[in-house]
Amino acid sequence: MIHCENTALQEIALHHIGSKTEEEGVLCSRTSLPIDEELQSLLVTYFISAFGKTEEYYGLYHESDLSLNEVFCFVSRIFDDPGSLYEESVHLARHLYEQSDHPQIKSGEFYVAYFKACTVNGEIADAVGLFKSENKDTFLKVFPSDSGLGLESQQGININKLDKGCLIFNIEKEDGYLAALVDHSGKGAEARYWTDGFLHVRPKRDEYFITRNALSLCKHFVTRELPREFEVSKAEQADLLNRSLRFFQEQETFDLGKFTEEVIGQPEVIDSFQRCKTNFMRDRDIEITDSFAISGDAVKKQARNLKSVIKLDKNFHIYIHGGNRYIRKGYDEESGLNYYQLFFREEE
Repeated sequence: MIHCENTALQEIALHHIGSKTEEEGVLCSRTSLPIDEELQSLLVTYFISAFGKTEEYYGLYHESDLSLNEVFCFVSRIFDDPGSLYEESVHLARHLYEQSDHPQIKSGEFYVAYFKACTVNGEIADAVGLFKSENKDTFLKVFPSDSGLGLESQQGININKLDKGCLIFNIEKEDGYLAALVDHSGKGAEARYWTDGFLHVRPKRDEYFITRNALSLCKHFVTRELPREFEVSKAEQADLLNRSLRFFQEQETFDLGKFTEEVIGQPEVIDSFQRCKTNFMRDRDIEITDSFAISGDAVKKQARNLKSVIKLDKNFHIYIHGGNRYIRKGYDEESGLNYYQLFFREEE
């Protein structure tokens, strides 16, 4: 978690990043922005409050050598000498512009800020913030006039909606620092210019990362691989998903042997799961160790993706929370339709 109660904004630089496809260029401010006490408080809230519920963290990286990551180099210089923020912000702005070559990327304001005393996961550290605002909202301005009051519309930035942001903490430098991301303005391929092209980050291989991928593995196995090798009903799949999720919710650590014995059980299905795990890790270039501490935050977030639902044509959805002994599938010869029988003790 990230907290900003005692955080101070020490310096901030602002530049405008145009569309590279339209050859609009970069408009750089001549100096850092002057900020008074009221503006500082607003900017800290605007920039950092969006990261309050951050659960997954990233690190800057490069395939061959971390020192070849441009953002890593520029940010490292700022941490070494905070007085160089403006100079390095110009380099960062030009680097971002070079990555903005998709026709759907919007122009916008780019901010580089230096924060003192951020709290991240209980540790206090300085941070460099990189932010871009791409969307404008319409605001109504009421003002005194000769007739009493006047009204006009203005375009501006909503401080409650951060479009793109990255907080890079002066922690774990040798692993590309500790970084948190926000991206609310892009969902398609054009959005990758921020995370892949500009920042070039990858998730930290921590408890959250491993737990999330282990749960994804379980879902992949139950919904895709298991039906290919075995005759299994939707109700049985739902039951296995529920038992898998319950294991992660009730245990503090994951042990592969314990999981396969208690949740899967059947030796031939366990062998299938092991093969699936090997292929899953290879295809995604990740590692899921046989034993790790379970992240409760990752379980809570992934739980919504492991909902056990049986979809019947376009008429009904059956949500299964208990075991498959409470549901029975059959076939009605007279109507030529399948059916499910549901068993329960009382109706709520």
